[in-house]
Amino acid sequence: MDKQTISRDGTPIAYERSGDGPAVILVSGAMSTGATVAPLAGSLSDRCTVLAYDRRGRGASGDTAPYAVDREVEDLAALIDAAGGEAALYGVSSGGALALRAAASGLPVRQVAVYEVPYALDDASARERAEYTESLTAALGDGRKGDAVALFLSLTGLAPQLIQGARQSPMWSEMETIAPTLAYDDQVMAGGRIPHDLLTRVTCPVLALAGGASEEWMRRAARAVAEAVPEGTYRVLTDQNHMVEPGVLGPVLGEFFAG
Repeated sequence: MDKQTISRDGTPIAYERSGDGPAVILVSGAMSTGATVAPLAGSLSDRCTVLAYDRRGRGASGDTAPYAVDREVEDLAALIDAAGGEAALYGVSSGGALALRAAASGLPVRQVAVYEVPYALDDASARERAEYTESLTAALGDGRKGDAVALFLSLTGLAPQLIQGARQSPMWSEMETIAPTLAYDDQVMAGGRIPHDLLTRVTCPVLALAGGASEEWMRRAARAVAEAVPEGTYRVLTDQNHMVEPGVLGPVLGEFFAG
């Protein structure tokens, strides 16, 4: 990350800027940094000015206790200022929930696109999220960062044997480094239910995306987002799953953001 802006509470937020055109800020999800969305920035930069940033507590950005979701909204406000005073937002997974919250707060957001925000659609899913929150809080409170990462991977559906294999990989220590931010994403998701009241306050156009190869509930959740906002569009990307390919997603977002 070669640039930095300062959030309202004094936290430095690192970002990279590329391309030319309407400004778009890329908001990564859990266990991700600005580097995770860098390939998408490359795919978008022919049509847009793209800001890919490290969310607080990750990568080259700072962190200031105590955490609050509002502080992450203020981080986006600082990035929007750095982008010229107005920007569109793209958020993936829980980063999409943050992008929608920022737009609902009244920031100068031109458009929002989200990909597979994992909202809970029924009581069973909501109970699973509540159990995850309880276990995650306990693991992080005890300093068991590896167990926190394993809990998250289990929530995403990764098989136990694959999680055990991941523990032996060189990437595991990097994942443990940002494990405390899992609590941040958990707070952003606010229990996991679709926040209908919040979504009615998102007055800009919203594009809610899901992958055709993802689980069916992901598509249902994306459709629910599009239906809950005043000006929403729902679209499925054929053959894509939660790890959407930048080369497929980039042109879709470019058309939406730059028209």
